[in-house]
This record gives sequence, C-alpha cells and structure tokens, in this order.
Amino acid sequence: MNARRYSAAMLDSRDFLRRLFDAALAAADPARCVPLHLPDPATVKGRIVVVGAGKAAAAMAAAVEVAWAAQLDRVSGLVVTRYGHGVPTQKIAVVEAAHPVPDAAGQDAARRILAAVQGLTADDLVLALMSGGGSALLALPAPGITLVEKQARTRELLKNGASIHEINAARKAMSAIKGGKLAAAAMPARVLTLAISDVPGDDPATIASGPTVPAPAEPAYPFCETRVIATAQDALQAAGDVARQAGVTPLILGDRIEGEAREVAKALAGIALSCQSHGLPLRPPCVLLSGGETTVTVKGSGRGGRNAEFLLALALALKAAPGIHALACDTDGIDGSEDNAGAWVDPTTLTRGMDAKGRLMDNDAYGFFAALDDLIVTGPTRTNVNDFRAILVEN
Repeated sequence: MNARRYSAAMLDSRDFLRRLFDAALAAADPARCVPLHLPDPATVKGRIVVVGAGKAAAAMAAAVEVAWAAQLDRVSGLVVTRYGHGVPTQKIAVVEAAHPVPDAAGQDAARRILAAVQGLTADDLVLALMSGGGSALLALPAPGITLVEKQARTRELLKNGASIHEINAARKAMSAIKGGKLAAAAMPARVLTLAISDVPGDDPATIASGPTVPAPAEPAYPFCETRVIATAQDALQAAGDVARQAGVTPLILGDRIEGEAREVAKALAGIALSCQSHGLPLRPPCVLLSGGETTVTVKGSGRGGRNAEFLLALALALKAAPGIHALACDTDGIDGSEDNAGAWVDPTTLTRGMDAKGRLMDNDAYGFFAALDDLIVTGPTRTNVNDFRAILVEN
C-alpha cells in the first residue's frame, strides 16, 4: 500500500479511516496467518483430520488446503461457519449454520465433528481451526438439554447485554463438545488448535468456548497445543502503522475495551475533544484506535449492532465538533445481526440526521445511519478479531 502523507487540506477523511480498517482486516486474514503456523504434513505418520468452527473457519480451511496442496490426499475433515461465510474447498467439508442463536444445522455439524475425531491413534493429527462465532455454531447440547432451551437462553443473554465471557460460560455449561470435550474425544491423537481471537484478553479457553482447550489444563492432555494466530492487538497495530505512514499519530487505547457501547462512546469522545482542545494526550492530527467488544442492553424496538450504537452515542457526545471523524466496525463484517459492518460519523452527522437522541433511546442506530447512507457494508470478511474503532482528530 502506497503511503500518503496527511495534510490539513486532505478532505477525504473517510478514505483514510477505511484504509486503517482494511489494514486491520488484512492483519487477521486467514490466508496470511494460517500458513505461518502449520506443521509439515509429511511429519505426521497417521491420519490428518481437520475440524473447526467460527466465522473464519471456512477461510482457514481453504488456507490449509492451499498450504498443503502437495499432500491434500491425506486430509479429511469438516468445519462449520456462519451462513454466507463459506468458501469453496476440496477435501475439508464446509457446513453453514446460524449465529448468534444456534440452529439444527449447527447441531448436526457439531455431532459430525465430534464423530470425526473419535477412534484415532497417537500417530494421527487433529488440526482444529477455531475463531469467533464458533461457540454458537458448535451447537451440541449436553445430555438433558434441548436445542430449544439453548436457543432461548442465548436470546435472553443477548437481549440483556451479557458479555462474551458470560455468554460463553453459559454455552460451555450446556454443551457436549465445548470446554475441552472435543479434545477428550480425540485422545490419544495429537491436537493442534489454530485460533483467531475475537475475545478480549485472547484466552484460548474462551475463543469459541474452547472445544479443544481443557479447563483447567491437566497432565492428561499433553497432546494438546493451542496457538493464537491473530488478535485484535495485531489488527490495531497494523492500522497504527498505516496511520504513521500517512503522518497521523496513532494512540492505541486498548484491545479489550468492554462495557455498554453508549458509555464507551462518551469516554472516547472526551479523549478526542481533549486532544483537539488541549493537545492531550496527543496533538492533532491523531487517531484514537481501540478494540474489544462492547455490549448493548436492548430496551427499544429499533435495529442496530453495538458499533452503530457506539457511533450514534459518539456523535451525540461530540456535539458536531469540527474536525472529528470516526469509523466503528465489526471485523467479521456483521454488526450484531444486521447486514452492515458498522458506520461513519463526521461533524455533519447530527445536522443531517433526524432525532438522534430518540433513535438511540430506541436502539435504532441502524435506522439512523441508513437514512444518511452512512452504513459501512463489507459483506462477510471471513475473519473475526472483534470490534475496530478509529476516531480521527484534526486541527
């Protein structure tokens, strides 16, 4: 990517912010990060079984097939991804299922994945490809629990603004495959997990609810290894590099910011205004970068994911301050359950929009930005390192 130096005369702030987002996505692209961590299949004496789950699972499987093209006849397996996130593969089957509320397709895929790793030997390798969304997609209820009960519990947690840690803890408790149970089924085969992290803190036991990560780690699982191959921090650092090349100073506020989206927006608006008014903590031109996963407690009847809600609250907190532009997107390309990745905010957002406060109260950030034609629609990115937020502060 050719660097372009920033100047006060640069009018296309959206182009600059979009280049930061694209750099973040590139840092988490399975085609880039998966091959760096694959073992040589020639060193495996027995079978190679590839399994996986998550929004990046199909793209990860395709990357494996490209890297192992010379020995692809030894590979078999199955991965499950969200509807619309599949890609063509040759030897590794791809199944699509529902997210965030599980469905019967996810249940069937989980059952098939569990069966695929059984009956293996110590000479065999299970390559597990895990990414965000895998917890909902591997929908195999524990004995005594029905899929309908899991669906109802998931809807309740989502509506009440539960954190990803709370949601995954509940999913583990209701699952026959998560929380290390898939690894247990694969014994005594070697299990290598490559994970793209969508969770604050990058805990392997939380990514997709850790199907191959024993909790707690025990000597009985010496055959398990997990490598986190892409994170939100990687994405933020890549975006920061692009900003520096353009002459804009980046400030990475953190890769694990959580809390109500509208409250996080107020805090970040305060930092942006301080930069502009006092040159603290940075002098403009600068860009505030952050990741993590905010939440939305739904009380209204509108539409919108956490990134759109963050941006609507941000616009209200900025009060049309000149020279401040922002982008917030989910790196999987889907903000909540809508068709957009996120949206834009600029100094004209409130003057162009109608009833911003009322829309926020009704959790209708999607409707607000759709009316302005300010939604960002990428389609499925086939990766997932959670939220990406960038606030550009000009003089």
